[in-house]
Amino acid sequence: MTSVGTRAPSPAATGPGLADRVLGGWLGRIAGNMLGKPVEQGEVWTRERIDRYLRRADALPLTDYLPGPPEGADDLPALRPEWRECVRGRIDGSCRDDDVDYAILGLHLLETRGFGFSTEQVGDLWLLRLPYLQTFTAERAAYRNLANGLRPPLTATYDNPYQEWIGALIRADIHGWTCPGAPRQAASLARRDAVLSHTGNGVYGAMWAAALISAAFTAPTVRDALDTALTVVPASSRLARTVRRVISLHDTRMTWEDTLATVSEETAGPHWIHVVPNAAVLTAGLIYGDGDFTRTIALTVRGGLDTDSNGATAGSVAGVLNGARAIPAQWTEPLRDTVRSAVFGFDGVRISELAERTLRLAESEH
Repeated sequence: MTSVGTRAPSPAATGPGLADRVLGGWLGRIAGNMLGKPVEQGEVWTRERIDRYLRRADALPLTDYLPGPPEGADDLPALRPEWRECVRGRIDGSCRDDDVDYAILGLHLLETRGFGFSTEQVGDLWLLRLPYLQTFTAERAAYRNLANGLRPPLTATYDNPYQEWIGALIRADIHGWTCPGAPRQAASLARRDAVLSHTGNGVYGAMWAAALISAAFTAPTVRDALDTALTVVPASSRLARTVRRVISLHDTRMTWEDTLATVSEETAGPHWIHVVPNAAVLTAGLIYGDGDFTRTIALTVRGGLDTDSNGATAGSVAGVLNGARAIPAQWTEPLRDTVRSAVFGFDGVRISELAERTLRLAESEH
């Protein structure tokens, strides 16, 4: 495994291999997001209810997008209204979602401002390109603060009860994709972005995710990538302790179900969109998925909580590890190489174009 912070000479970080991994990251993020979208309501769609739904639909093991509502499921909660656009057999291009919008916005940031961008420039781009009503929780609070004339770091701290939620983590992928094999640099960029809207574990979650994706370009296994990502955040932080706890339970050969049950009890209390319990679900999906793309995103979404965000990040990591060519066709073909986006100027853009633009940035910096 490459030492932290160095640029890897590995063939995995150069040439065609890099292009395939970057495209894999984009495709994985979008597919994982859409897999989790119908059941994204953590206080309603618990792990038990998600699996009950899948059993009723004869969809366990989960190897494709969620099926539409089966007959006789009246006792289960309703799926999110967008479900008709993101269940198997009905997908025609990706659904619009903030988990993908922020990756696009981050790409535009790096293209227009470069790797030396400032936190203030992140905010300026939000106001210019992102509709207010397509922001949520900490991002909406920060957006409102920006519009009212506040500047970072006040944008993150003033009247913002969501400072440690998952929003900054879902914005981190672009920094990992453009810093292949350089996890400390990826984490530094993600931190500069995250402090616009988050503090504490909310920022650490973004740094951890960016480093995890960066490390996935050169790490031999997902476990190596997870170990590397832990080195960029304070070891005493709740986020780091929770990730280590999941890994340690896996190492005892505890089942995925029992690991999540144990850690869920230990992280009980925060809202279902808080970054710490979601990092536990994501870590469990990654380590029990063991590099297999389908198993990784399926376990992550079955883990519950913020299912579309966790599915997206898990898909990004697994997509980078495997490369686009290794992602099974049932996940990629329905996407039609097309993205729907609320980011002004990007609706309908090709996934392959986004990957090519990301690759140019990664090659220019490395």
